[in-house]
Amino acid sequence: MSEMFLSKFRDLVPKYLDEPWQESDGIAEQELDAILAEHSLTVPLVLREFLQAVGSAEELMEAYHYFWDPDELEVEDGHLLFLEDEDEAYTWGFRSDQLDVPDPIVWRRNNAKGTWVSEEGTFSEFVFDLFEWVFEDED
Repeated sequence: MSEMFLSKFRDLVPKYLDEPWQESDGIAEQELDAILAEHSLTVPLVLREFLQAVGSAEELMEAYHYFWDPDELEVEDGHLLFLEDEDEAYTWGFRSDQLDVPDPIVWRRNNAKGTWVSEEGTFSEFVFDLFEWVFEDED
């Protein structure tokens, strides 16, 4: 299978953590496959590559918002959940009927109201914008 974003996600490590990417920053493909199979989960290609690239890079996975580890991913409200803010007010996910899309649109749930709204961007757009906001907008 061809890689869509794996190298771009790996580039997040030197860009924001000022160190070269190492295999230990990600989750090995076989390990990820085993975890997803154990939980009977199918994830979009882009989330899979994100986890392979930086799934063990705590400084990125817990930068302001918290990306869920592969064994914490779950389907709820018709969405595959993958991210939560530090106050647990919002959760982000993909619509369950879009998991076969390589880079699907991200949706955000207001946890108090239970309502979902589209972020109007794909996972890759969302992630790159999120890290830019977290790491570069400190000025």
